[in-house]
Amino acid sequence: MQINIRQELEKDFDKVESLIKEAFLNAEHTDNNEHILVKNLRKSEAFIPQLSLVAIVNDNIVGHILFTKIKINNTTQLALAPLAVLPKYQKMGIGKKLIESGHKIAREMCYDFSVVLGHSNYYPKFGYKEAKIFGIKAPFEVSSENFMAIKLNDNNVNVSGIVEYAKEFFE
Repeated sequence: MQINIRQELEKDFDKVESLIKEAFLNAEHTDNNEHILVKNLRKSEAFIPQLSLVAIVNDNIVGHILFTKIKINNTTQLALAPLAVLPKYQKMGIGKKLIESGHKIAREMCYDFSVVLGHSNYYPKFGYKEAKIFGIKAPFEVSSENFMAIKLNDNNVNVSGIVEYAKEFFE
């Protein structure tokens, strides 16, 4: 199966929102508003078009990932949210390819860290560790095993503090 990753285009927005809705329909932890979050984040200052990616299989969009700007102290870092793959395409490496492509672009754009609130048995496969190891804290109560971060490069930059998400995460 050929999986192509590219930047999301404006013409993809409706398809991507439907995909996200379907992907989270039966998810264990969801408010079923992830598609609305993405719609709102696209209009925010936190949005980075180069880090809104889609996965294409047979000319169909089957996955999406979004990284947006967050603040930790006086630094700008990234939050991965959400990652969505259509149910019938899950467990085929599409999420992996989206994450790895996003990390590569983020490194090229000189971001140092990405945080994610997600499944503790999934994201560590891609290098995510409990964020508290880096001194990074969530701005809300959450299990430390589910609030994770990854250092994207080998420089000596370290950040610590409480994550400031874009306001759209709380609307």
